[in-house]
Amino acid sequence: MAKRRSLLTALAAGATVAALTACSSGAADTAAPEDGSLGTVRVGALPVPAGDILNWVDENLADAEGLDIEYVEFTDYNTPNPALTDGSTEANLFQNATFMETYNSQAGGSLVSVGEVYLPAAAFYSDSLTSIDELGEGATIAIPNDPTNEARALEILAAEGLIEIAEGATNLDGITANPSNFRFTEVENATLPLAIPDNDAVFVTASFALPAGLTQDQAILTEGDDSEYFNVLATTPELESDPRIAKLYELLTSEETQEYMLETWGGLIVPIAG
Repeated sequence: MAKRRSLLTALAAGATVAALTACSSGAADTAAPEDGSLGTVRVGALPVPAGDILNWVDENLADAEGLDIEYVEFTDYNTPNPALTDGSTEANLFQNATFMETYNSQAGGSLVSVGEVYLPAAAFYSDSLTSIDELGEGATIAIPNDPTNEARALEILAAEGLIEIAEGATNLDGITANPSNFRFTEVENATLPLAIPDNDAVFVTASFALPAGLTQDQAILTEGDDSEYFNVLATTPELESDPRIAKLYELLTSEETQEYMLETWGGLIVPIAG
């Protein structure tokens, strides 16, 4: 059975710029155990869906391959990368490549993607509307306040012709035309489900929509599976070729795991095609 360990409290207190630029996890012991098994790999993730996926893989596939997956739980987007950078984990599964590259740029990190695993399809939700087309003059819209997911929300609205944005827009300053005078609020990702009653539409990623009990049926506009925001298995350059990481990625993208994702979450979690 997968082992779960929470690092949130300790890491939140130490998530400073110094921590972000600390030495990487290259000092981790990557030697295989004497019994010939691959050993343990610690993987940081949010509980849903990545934590559930990691637990399922550990309980159903990993043992036969000689791998032990230790799921390390986080509840926000800010602490898993510093934990990977400082060696508290060997990999994480919560972010897309753009988010990882932004972290590397801002924190002086060097994390790398092993490959895409799944799309946590984001959607706009509403208590009062049944379609995005019902957004009227001056409607209120809550979107994430991190650059990656804010850009994601703006791109979807622009693709629907509701606003126009500059190329590479990552915040509200990038809106070049807002003909319906929508009123936007930037909100911390984890609290966006709570903003639904107070806004006409709210953009929520699957990692927070699913724990809040939101379903695809409640969405008024859902991201397509042609999205560039598939979540990746991330690690450090020193561990990129580690056999534990390679085996973990193989299991995460296996046909069995793809079927588990589709059966469990339907259209909100889209596995990468094997």
